[in-house]
Amino acid sequence: MEDYAYVLDYLAEGRPDDRGYKHEPLVLALGQDEFKLFELIPKEEVQIEIGERVYIGKDLDKRTKIKHVKRRIKWDELTHTAQSEIPYTVEDIIKLKEDRFIEFFNNARPITKKYHMLDLLPGMGMKKMEAVLRERRNGNFKDFDDLVERVPMVHKPRKLIKERILKELQNPDIKYKVWVAE
Repeated sequence: MEDYAYVLDYLAEGRPDDRGYKHEPLVLALGQDEFKLFELIPKEEVQIEIGERVYIGKDLDKRTKIKHVKRRIKWDELTHTAQSEIPYTVEDIIKLKEDRFIEFFNNARPITKKYHMLDLLPGMGMKKMEAVLRERRNGNFKDFDDLVERVPMVHKPRKLIKERILKELQNPDIKYKVWVAE
């Protein structure tokens, strides 16, 4: 369940290809915790900014800008603006929730006999993965800086995570999902 989402695009007149008789404002957003994509209906007379974090949870008193969640959408239903905004939004979420993502490196485990969760990260080859697993035996990584210091081969862990999240968002039929909810 998502409580917060980031605004990717604001369509003041709704979708131009919508054949409905009533064009209502529409917000395209990315959920903060499960990376779900949404169409949201904003409240009347509110100012919506791209990149803004808005509350979409069940507590209606906290919903200052969003009236309701219209529906979940897929990558190809996003506008070009929303698609181009996602990498920046994902970076912001990774910075905000660094503890969650460093836990992945601390707790990643084998999926099959020959496939490991760390293999899911684009650019994470066998040597990098083995270095992470070897160093992890000396204690959990505290943050990304600690990971980079202890395993210099992995010099951009945020980028690895961002690329994986983007891959999961763009390919709904991907076999193994780490961060994007069904």
